[in-house]
Amino acid sequence: MNTKTMDGIMFANMIRGGAATLSANRQLVNDLNVFPIPDGDTGDNMFMTIDSGVAALCNDEYPSLSTSASIAAQGMLLGARGNSGVILSRIFAGISRGLEGVEQADVTLLDKAFETGISEAYSAVSTPVEGTILTVYKDAVRFAGSRIKRDSSLESYFDNFLSELKRSLERTPELLDVLRKAGVVDSGGAGFIYIAEGMQSALRGQDFDADRSGYIRQTKVDLSAFDENSVLEYGYCTEFLLRLQKSKCSPDSFDVDALRSYLNSVGESVVVFREGTIVKAHVHTMKPGDVLNYCQQFGEFLTTKIENMSLQHNESPAMQKTGIGTANPHKAYGIVSVAAGSGIKEVFTSLGCDVVVDGGQSMNPSAEDLISAFRRINADKILVYPNNGNIILTAQQAGSLYKDAQIIIIPSKTIGEGYAAISMLDTENKTDEEIVSEQEEIISGVITGMVSQAVRDTRQDDLDIRKDDYIGFAGDEIIAVAEDKNTALSELAKKLDADSCDILIVVCGESVTEQESDSLYKELSESYRTKDVIMIDGRQPIYDYILILE
Repeated sequence: MNTKTMDGIMFANMIRGGAATLSANRQLVNDLNVFPIPDGDTGDNMFMTIDSGVAALCNDEYPSLSTSASIAAQGMLLGARGNSGVILSRIFAGISRGLEGVEQADVTLLDKAFETGISEAYSAVSTPVEGTILTVYKDAVRFAGSRIKRDSSLESYFDNFLSELKRSLERTPELLDVLRKAGVVDSGGAGFIYIAEGMQSALRGQDFDADRSGYIRQTKVDLSAFDENSVLEYGYCTEFLLRLQKSKCSPDSFDVDALRSYLNSVGESVVVFREGTIVKAHVHTMKPGDVLNYCQQFGEFLTTKIENMSLQHNESPAMQKTGIGTANPHKAYGIVSVAAGSGIKEVFTSLGCDVVVDGGQSMNPSAEDLISAFRRINADKILVYPNNGNIILTAQQAGSLYKDAQIIIIPSKTIGEGYAAISMLDTENKTDEEIVSEQEEIISGVITGMVSQAVRDTRQDDLDIRKDDYIGFAGDEIIAVAEDKNTALSELAKKLDADSCDILIVVCGESVTEQESDSLYKELSESYRTKDVIMIDGRQPIYDYILILE
């Protein structure tokens, strides 16, 4: 094949191909984990991110390349999970920006759009790290672009792009010492290679449309949940994509804030974004027809979706907990935190969190998950505690998309940091800057260590680790290895100099028995007689113990 131009239909199929190929290989990406413990989630995060772009495209075909790229990018922005997922979403956001207003693109124009993806992705990270997906993507774009000739086709461009992706991935351990020590390549870069391979297969003619059912969840509607005697209580979840029309308004000066104000006046849970001349909106309203009639004065709909929330409410226990239809009292500050484990979530709720989003390592929430949490809080400002370094970028992205409250990210990277910061939070008579500064100071004084079981043999940090050993680590350093979890925790506490702290908090995971917990408490109480030892039944996955030293 010698394809010279790409349109929106081809681009959409390439996105589907990328998602399908990554889906088939995501466990391989998950397994490219620096630590030999079962917390690898890069493949899952990247797949769920690009899958959100596929879902946004729905069953519709958009001949315009600009439209397809914009819709897919918006879907990925909302569905982004984890650092690699956020970076992936920003890459496609940049590509979309580079294709704005374009019906079709040749190789040169596509390469310029891919270049825009580089700058967009790098700008999303406060301190870009080379040897990651950023480097792999950048190297491939620059290599493929440098080899464009007068007779170049899209196939030849992608051949060069993919070949350099693979070479750059092999170089990542040379750039990141942590990868070299672990004997792995960068997982985000590996995930992007699978996406590029799927895109290349679609470009060569493979149709991925039939594979979509494998990764788009279909919701079965129980029609009996709303019968002829039912009363509409929760309204309609109304979503649409609106193409602004020059015959109806001035797209360049269209006021998104005015539309947001109108939607808030007729509904709730409002989210509105604009990408070029396309407006994406979400609102819970009792009268969706009024909303559609109002918005049609500015343009024409590309897609619409209206769902009776009474059906959702009756079918899903989770919906019953969202607070839809209830009036939460207004306050100055709300709090959202992220945690995994029913016990930990109960602790954060007791500390004053309004919403605890289910998530953590291996189960990162999406930007849309966090936005849903924001909607449930009636506050001027919302403090967000990601409690995981891999969720901070997602929280920042969610905050930038949400407009109905000021979102303030407290950069907690561990459960321990979040626990300490929230327990000592004081917002009385303080500016936002003072609150953040005090919270960051509290976080800096907290040490968090974790114990988990090894899933493979390895040698790291001069320690020989065998499969099924228990390892104790803090940050990116493994500092204890033992055959049982309690010994690993005791060694971890000793090497983290627990004797210099005032309080030892041990959060017990779902694998810890009552006997193990009691035995550990006695041992720590004996070893640290002048310290407060607190045991919490966190019931978290992956980590047998989380040690918090204050």
